[in-house]
Amino acid sequence: MIMSKEYRIREMNINDHTAVVELWKKTGLSLGLSDTKAEVRRMIEHNPGLCLVLEHLPSNGTIIGAVLGGFDGRRGWVHHLAIDPAFQGKGLGKKMMDELTKRFEARNVVKIKLEVLQNNKDVIAFYQRLGWDLRPELITMSLTLREDVFKED
Repeated sequence: MIMSKEYRIREMNINDHTAVVELWKKTGLSLGLSDTKAEVRRMIEHNPGLCLVLEHLPSNGTIIGAVLGGFDGRRGWVHHLAIDPAFQGKGLGKKMMDELTKRFEARNVVKIKLEVLQNNKDVIAFYQRLGWDLRPELITMSLTLREDVFKED
């Protein structure tokens, strides 16, 4: 999907992994085992059309945005939305979320969910501006099944 003469959103492929990891690091995202090349490949394959990158066309298609969308058969999930800090504040994160939402709607998804760390006030405010509801009555729980360490491959 061409957004403008400057930007393009397209489906992520595994060859984007190195650039996407660098972007995530640049934006301060905490990376873990789920962000290895093997795990991102599995995410892309399991969720065709839902993992997206944003390219800056004047700089030879440099990846300046990324988001991993997942669908578990019941809910859509948003993981690791990131926009290069040099390009933030231009509405690009909203455009990426709009595109991902459109793709979830095409799959007839009823509700989309995401998680944000409580101390990440700027990101919470971003999603609230997009119409997302804060759900303080919910508690996120997790169970770690693997303790491998994140290593770039």
